[in-house]
Amino acid sequence: MALLIAMIFVGGTSYAVTRELVYFRAALPGAPSVIGFTPLFPTEPGAEVPSTIFEPGESIQPPTSLTMPTPQPTLMPWDGKERVTVLVMGVDYRDWLAGEGAARSDTMVLLTMDPIAKTAGLLSVPRDLWVAIPGYAHAKINTAHAIGGPTLAVRTVELVIGVPIHYYAVVDFGAFVRFVDELGGVKLDIPYEIKVDPIGDENKILKPGVQTLPGDLALAYARNRSTGEGDFDRARRQQQVIMGIRDRIIDFEMLPTLIEKAPMLYQELVSGVNTNMQLDEAIRLAVLAAQVPDENIRQGVIDTRYVAFGWSPDKLSVLVPYPDKIRVLRDEIFATSGSLGPLAPGNEQERMSLEGASISVQNGSGDPGIARRTASFLTSQGAAIAEVREAGEGHANTTVIDHVGRPYTVQYLVSLLGIEGRHISYQYDPTFTFDVEVILGDDWAANDNLPTP
Repeated sequence: MALLIAMIFVGGTSYAVTRELVYFRAALPGAPSVIGFTPLFPTEPGAEVPSTIFEPGESIQPPTSLTMPTPQPTLMPWDGKERVTVLVMGVDYRDWLAGEGAARSDTMVLLTMDPIAKTAGLLSVPRDLWVAIPGYAHAKINTAHAIGGPTLAVRTVELVIGVPIHYYAVVDFGAFVRFVDELGGVKLDIPYEIKVDPIGDENKILKPGVQTLPGDLALAYARNRSTGEGDFDRARRQQQVIMGIRDRIIDFEMLPTLIEKAPMLYQELVSGVNTNMQLDEAIRLAVLAAQVPDENIRQGVIDTRYVAFGWSPDKLSVLVPYPDKIRVLRDEIFATSGSLGPLAPGNEQERMSLEGASISVQNGSGDPGIARRTASFLTSQGAAIAEVREAGEGHANTTVIDHVGRPYTVQYLVSLLGIEGRHISYQYDPTFTFDVEVILGDDWAANDNLPTP
């Protein structure tokens, strides 16, 4: 339990004195595949910066009313043999204090362990990532918890990252501080002078060098984001603290004592944690974590290499994900062995085929044979065509709808059919008959350039 709580409670180090990110206006390669979203800056050398970020009718607004989503299925239970993944969330402390219902998550960290290969990984997800909230429109990923609590937040992260999540934990500051103090502090190598703001105290200056921080200063250090890369730097500090706590427990051989005290600690700290994990499960995971060698722990942050900077329809600064790049990072951290395979290799067609999405091809154009020809070609390329039918109404523009998160299939269809960004829709529904729907419009019928199978 001790090792797991050490990791889980660091997720509560998320509240910041200032909310404004420090953005680096660097051009990034590639093109994000997000509904109606134009990057704030050019994605190719020499590209023209648009005078307006959004054109009328091109964007989908974030939800304006927070109605509860369709009930989600119970999270997948862990069998003790496969890779296990935990989503740790720290909430926006001001939302919590205001008592305005569920708070936005201000920190998201995915923790994963493989009991067979004895490997582990940490992946930090930025709160400003612009994603499809299952059952809602696009919004910042941190709004998922505010809309539908931890279960909806889990579903959203599963859709973005593409891994099953077994457990969640939403944490507050007090539990983290209390646990670090129980350990006698955490030993950290502070890389440069940094000003921190402990809750309830005046600002303090931490000097460079190796030092042992008590709980309140460890919390303040991990939640600071006033350095060069803002939230990205903060995510790296959080992971540094996680590893520091782990080292503290192992170096001082504290695990047996902490497990012995687990029931008492659990009762003391449980008010600061909202989790679907039972005490015995936490202890089992802690023992597993202690068996993972340092060299088998991989760490990653979704930072400037995996996103573009832009504005939401309501003019908030957001991070537009590059799905392929994020999944490369995911596989570097998660796919050493276990339930995940390596990144799908090769070109768009090969990745689409390996993803195995069930596709419904529907004809919304005036060409009666276009759906059959398109489905035949897709089948020849390895696509799993589950249905070919008429759409029931006319469509001027070809549209693709992703119901469960199949980015490679969507990317392939977008490239093949020339689908515009505003006609890509993410409507999460795991009970839907098909993974992906493609509705062929008059634009495709007029420009059918399918190669001969």
